[in-house]
Parts: sequence; C-alpha cells; structure tokens
Amino acid sequence: MVNVYDTANQLEKDLRQSEEVMGLQAAFNQMKADPMAYQMFQQMQEMQEKLQQKQMANQEITDDEFKQLQTLSGQLSKFDSVQNLMQQEQKINAMMEELNKIISKPIADIYNS
Repeated sequence: MVNVYDTANQLEKDLRQSEEVMGLQAAFNQMKADPMAYQMFQQMQEMQEKLQQKQMANQEITDDEFKQLQTLSGQLSKFDSVQNLMQQEQKINAMMEELNKIISKPIADIYNS
C-alpha cells in the first residue's frame, strides 16, 4: 500500500526547489530589504489578522477599519518590490490551485461516478 504522507513530504521538498517558490522567496527578500515597504507590509498583515479575528468572532468591521485597510493597501502597492511580491504570490496561487485539483481528483471522481 502507498504511504501518501511520504508522497506529501516529497512534494513539500520538491515545492521548495520549484521556480515558483524560489521566485516568491527572492521577491520577499527584495521587499524586506526596503525598510519602508517591509514596515508597511507588516502593518498590513497585522491589520488583516485583526480584521479576520473580528470576522471570526462575528464582529462587524467598521467603515473606518475598511478604509484604513484600503489606504494602507494603496500605499503599499506603490512599491515595486511589493508589486513583484504580489506577482509571485499569484504564480504560487495558480500552482497551488492546480495541485489541489490533482490531489482532490480521486475524491471528485467518487462523487462524479
């Protein structure tokens, strides 16, 4: 019998060496090298986490919070290093969607037969 966990662990190793993951790492390092961009990036992550926690607690996000998030996002997108990071994230997301389709195919086939 096949051990899918061994396969998953091998996939994890292969992903680390993929062009997409290495591109993301390079883009993240480039963005981190710009102190202003990295500081704003961290602020954005903190704000997103805070708002996600509010949503999970069924608390409403205020218009002011939403506007703050939009403003910060707009400022952050002006950095070339952040734009590059976002492009690399899109490549990763596309790859992960494809991998998910492949991995889920046996389950989908059960329900579609």
